[in-house]
Amino acid sequence: MLIETPKIPHLLQRIQWIMNPVEYMEGNTKQYPDIFEGKVVGYGGSLVFVNHPQAIQEILTNSRNKLSAPGEFNDFLKPFIGSHSMVTLGGNPHKKRRKLLMPSFHGDRMSNYGESIVKLTERVINKLPINKPFSARKAMQEISLQVILEVIFGLQSGELYQEIINFVYLIGDLFESPLNSSVVFLSFLQKDLGAWSPWGNFLRQKQKLDKLLYAEIAQRRLQKDCDCTDILSLFLSVRDEEGNPMSDEEIKDELIALVLAGHENTATALAWGLYWTHKIPEVKTKILAELKGLDNTPDPMTIFRLPYLTAACNETLRIYPMIVLTFPRLVEQPMDLLGYQIEQGKVIVGGIYALHHREDLYPNSKQFRPERFLERQFSYNEFIPFGMGKRRCIGDAFAMFKIKLVLSTILSNYQLALVDNEPEKPQRRGLTIAPANGVQMMLLG
Repeated sequence: MLIETPKIPHLLQRIQWIMNPVEYMEGNTKQYPDIFEGKVVGYGGSLVFVNHPQAIQEILTNSRNKLSAPGEFNDFLKPFIGSHSMVTLGGNPHKKRRKLLMPSFHGDRMSNYGESIVKLTERVINKLPINKPFSARKAMQEISLQVILEVIFGLQSGELYQEIINFVYLIGDLFESPLNSSVVFLSFLQKDLGAWSPWGNFLRQKQKLDKLLYAEIAQRRLQKDCDCTDILSLFLSVRDEEGNPMSDEEIKDELIALVLAGHENTATALAWGLYWTHKIPEVKTKILAELKGLDNTPDPMTIFRLPYLTAACNETLRIYPMIVLTFPRLVEQPMDLLGYQIEQGKVIVGGIYALHHREDLYPNSKQFRPERFLERQFSYNEFIPFGMGKRRCIGDAFAMFKIKLVLSTILSNYQLALVDNEPEKPQRRGLTIAPANGVQMMLLG
C-alpha cells in the first residue's frame, strides 16, 4: 500500500503545522491513526508521521540498515546552538559524543544536585507576592534557569551569569507566540536588518554570549585540581577513547544546547504539572499524602522514586510531551512498514503526541489520570516523552529528577490556587507545546 496524504492543500498544511501542531496531528490521526505523509515545513516539505508503537520501535531501534539519523536534519537549529553540539552531529561522531557525556547526567552526580534544586525553588517561590496573580510558566522558567546557572555552570553571579539570563529571555521573546516561532522553521525570516531588528538583535546577543563562554572555558582550563561538580567542569574533564578532551567550541555549543533545551522544556512541563495538580485537587492530595509518609528531610532520590508522584509526572508528560516528534530518520533503502511501502529518500518521524493519545493505549486520553501508570507498565515504545533509541534525550533522567523535586517542593510547602477554572489550551512555543495562558495562579500562603 501507498502512504496516504491529507487532502488539505500543502500550503495550508504547513501553516497549520507551524501555528497549531496539536490540531494538525489530532485532525490527521483521526483519519490516519497509524501512519500518514504530511506536507509540512522542512525535509523537502514532506514528513512521514508514524504513530503506531510497533512501527515506532521499528524505525527508532530495529531498522539500522534501512534508516539513518543524519545530524543535518537539525541544521535549522544551528543558528541557536551552533554546529558542534550532539544535537547537530550524526553517525559515529554523535555516538562518541553521547558516550562521552552520558555519565554527567546520571547516577550519584545527579543526586548531588538535589539540595540545590530544592533551595532554588524555594528562593523563587518566596519572592512571589501573596494573593496576586502570577504566571506559573514564567515562575517555572525562573526556577529552571536558576538550576541551569548553578548546576550546569556553577554560577551565582557575574557578567556571564547575567548574560545567560539575558539570552534565555531574548529567546523566550523570540518564541513567545506561534507566529514568532515560525522563525525556527522558515529560514527566509532569519534576516539581519540591524541591531534593532529581532533577528539582528538575537545574532548580536548570541555573539556576546559566545565570547563570554569562551572566556569562562579558558579560565576554567587554567584551574588545577578543581573538585567542582557542575556540568561545565565535568565537560572539561572528560576524555575520549584516544585521551583527547573536548574542544572549546564543542563545549560551548553543548552548553548552549543544554541551556535552551533544559530551560524551556522542563519549565513547560512544570507549568503543566502545577496546572493539573490544582485543576484536579485529588491528584495534589495523593501526592501530599505520599510525601507525608517520608521523614522531615527526605533524600532527593527517595522523592524521585515515589510511585504516585512519578505517575503524576508521567501523565503530565503524556498529555503534553515536551517535544511532539522524535528525531527524523532518513530511509536509506525501500522498506515495508505496517504494510505500507516507503520509498528511499523519505523522512520518517515518530509522533510522540499522537502516540500518547492513542485510545487503544490510553483510553479517554484527554483525561488526566495518573493511575493509568500504576495500573499498567507501558513499554518503551508506548510512552516516549524523551524520544527513543540512540537519539533519546541524554538529560532525560536529570529532567525528571528536576521536575519531581520542584513539583514536590512547591506542593508540600506552599498553598497555590488557579486564578480561574478556564481550561488551559496547548500552544506552540518554539519546539515545545506550552500552556497558552501561562497557567495563571495565586500564592495564598
